[in-house]
Amino acid sequence: MKILITGGAGFIGSAVVRQAVAEGHAVVNLDALTYSANLQNVAEVAASPLYAFEQADVADERAVAAIFAKHQPDAVMHLAAESHNDRAIEAPLEFVRANVMGTAVMLEAARGYWATLPAERKPAFRFHHVSTDEVFGALGEDGAFDETTPYDPNSPYSASKAGADHLVRAWGRTFGLPVVLTNCANNYGPYQFPEKLIPTVISRALEGKSIPVYGDGRQVRDWLHVDDHAEALLLALAKGRLGETYCIGGAPNRRNLEIVQLLCAALDRYAPANTPHAEKIEFVADRPGHDFRYAIDASKLKTELGWEARTSLEDGLDATVRWYVEHKDWVQAIRERGFHSERLGLVKA
Repeated sequence: MKILITGGAGFIGSAVVRQAVAEGHAVVNLDALTYSANLQNVAEVAASPLYAFEQADVADERAVAAIFAKHQPDAVMHLAAESHNDRAIEAPLEFVRANVMGTAVMLEAARGYWATLPAERKPAFRFHHVSTDEVFGALGEDGAFDETTPYDPNSPYSASKAGADHLVRAWGRTFGLPVVLTNCANNYGPYQFPEKLIPTVISRALEGKSIPVYGDGRQVRDWLHVDDHAEALLLALAKGRLGETYCIGGAPNRRNLEIVQLLCAALDRYAPANTPHAEKIEFVADRPGHDFRYAIDASKLKTELGWEARTSLEDGLDATVRWYVEHKDWVQAIRERGFHSERLGLVKA
């Protein structure tokens, strides 16, 4: 199968690219190479005859149509998106453009291409849209999101992803485009740009800086190792029922402060400092619209496709800390591009 993967130089996208090539799929990586993209994330497969790269913006209609025509993919996995909530507060229209308009352009290009496919190829084509559990809003102290949970986004980022999800379903129902959707939990693992919680904690600790925790750190998240997610995405693409949505979660629900403390313990093992890293934890002003709790019920994916997460949270966090300690040059290269763990997302008067 030849898969057109958008956002394949990003964190989750690059994990999918690496996994897809490992499974023997041909991959076309379409990425605009914005600030969080990094071709080093796919360096291990870049020389493979199964891999091709196209630099383009998913909102550029002509460029996207040309890529479809040139590479003739059998399927699309649409991961390209602006995804950092703090940045969405700073520049919400950029998120609307990338996540809503970009998805609409990809859908139209896919629809036009799919219509031209010969009869023997047309039934096998898929458009797989990769989304987030944040479209469902926030949970209280109990319960979990599943595929029937009503949409209730609370941030510019989650609202833009919700809009994209609705567009995908509309193209499926109105035009018959064969679509599959997935909504995932918080991802973590190697190659994550150091602006999200886990790589921020690790990178700042390694630099001897304070470790910021928003609010009181009581927010709860469902954590999913990115390699487990990549496997689930490829499985949903190949075997998911058309028009269906699948929620993908890792099951362990932990408070943000607990995650930070586990990371600090791993940092004490792999990069000991003069004092325990936990002593550097600093509680800072919370982010506006910070959802309290996310949790995912992934039973539909397990029942229908036989998938469940294989990486325990403790093992995954341990391996992630070790990876960042052993790949300081990867983080340093990002620092040299101008990113210095600055705080974003504060509402200005």
